[in-house]
Amino acid sequence: MSRVLLESTPVLIVLALSLFFLPEPVFAQSPADCQAYAKRVEMDSGSMLGGVARGAARGAVFGAIIGDSKHAKRGAALGAAVGGVRRGAARSATYKRAYDDCMAGRVKW
Repeated sequence: MSRVLLESTPVLIVLALSLFFLPEPVFAQSPADCQAYAKRVEMDSGSMLGGVARGAARGAVFGAIIGDSKHAKRGAALGAAVGGVRRGAARSATYKRAYDDCMAGRVKW
């Protein structure tokens, strides 16, 4: 009896030690917690004004390359609209990704 116990002791020790190194279970947060987290991530990603300003600057440069000041003004207006839309889409995608990660339990609090 004691010989069987001595032979199985290393196996029991390894089994007992392995329980300490198993990853802990991750539970999903509540939807309200995840909404707050996603909103914080979205707000930290930058402002809409930055997208509009970058778009206007790029559009103005493009318009000036193509033509005169009238084209630069049109390019700035078009660039501001496109820049605002692109920034809005990027913020929306950032919010969705952060919310999904939170609900999946991939976010540590």
